[in-house]
Amino acid sequence: MKLLSSLLCPCLALVSLTLHAQEPERIRDVIYTKHDGVALTMDVFKPAKPNGAGIIKIISGGWKSNHNGISDGGWPKAGYTTFVVVHGTQPRFQVEEIVADLNRAVRFVRAHAVEYGVDPQKLGVTGGSAGGHLSLMLATRGGPGDPKAADPVDRESSAVNAVACFYPPTDYLNWFEPGDNAVGIGKLAAYAAAFGPKAATEEGRATLGKELSPIYWVHKGLPPIFIVHGDADPQVSITQSQRFLKRCHEEGVVCELVIRLGAGHGGWQEMPQDTERMTEWFDLQLLGKQPAKAFTLDVSSLPSTPVQKAKK
Repeated sequence: MKLLSSLLCPCLALVSLTLHAQEPERIRDVIYTKHDGVALTMDVFKPAKPNGAGIIKIISGGWKSNHNGISDGGWPKAGYTTFVVVHGTQPRFQVEEIVADLNRAVRFVRAHAVEYGVDPQKLGVTGGSAGGHLSLMLATRGGPGDPKAADPVDRESSAVNAVACFYPPTDYLNWFEPGDNAVGIGKLAAYAAAFGPKAATEEGRATLGKELSPIYWVHKGLPPIFIVHGDADPQVSITQSQRFLKRCHEEGVVCELVIRLGAGHGGWQEMPQDTERMTEWFDLQLLGKQPAKAFTLDVSSLPSTPVQKAKK
């Protein structure tokens, strides 16, 4: 028995070291900007076997963001260096400021791409709900930095190279129906503080609604976009994604929408499969790796199964 034990111990130690080596290296609390007395951070997850591309994962729900929501999302397992971004939270910070935070985060990642072993021209972005909205704001409005900026980070572009997101708001002026303004009123009255004082007037809401709605900024040259959205979503209407895809196709932008039939605002069992499909999207768009099943680059639908809530 002693001989068997002495033989097994080194083997078990080797297995333990191998499993540990597969875990991504986590760099916590990397500061990407400071303003208003607050330091905003991201956590960087470096995979064991990097593929040279990066994913910017936005932590945001209702434009609230905190460090408790940080996870690598599984992206490092596919080789992606993952930058998990925490932004300033409403109501202290308004949506306009939060969008600026995310632009700064992308510029920071690009400025430090070599340091993290990432190609600055292979950056994807992902998020859900408000995180999806912010992903599409980067897709439609991200752009060149200021070449005269004192901070070298601000000289970098905030444009991303591919997007994959869940149930994103795209048009605050037509929330569920045409003319259904939700800029801090109506169905989003609870978020009035997030839109700030400009949303107090009809004119201000019209201006903000256009400024913060990705659908009005679709243009040729956008990165390829993949969206998954439930058709029974009670918070963000499926029409938001349907009309966004239609607008993209009018401009010749590569966009695909997968509709999960009967699904609400998250909470379906097939979400891990959707994330796997998003990985294939990034593999294709950032690495040129063809998927086993081709993308439709249009609208398709799949069934959904609600996650069963645990009984109390």
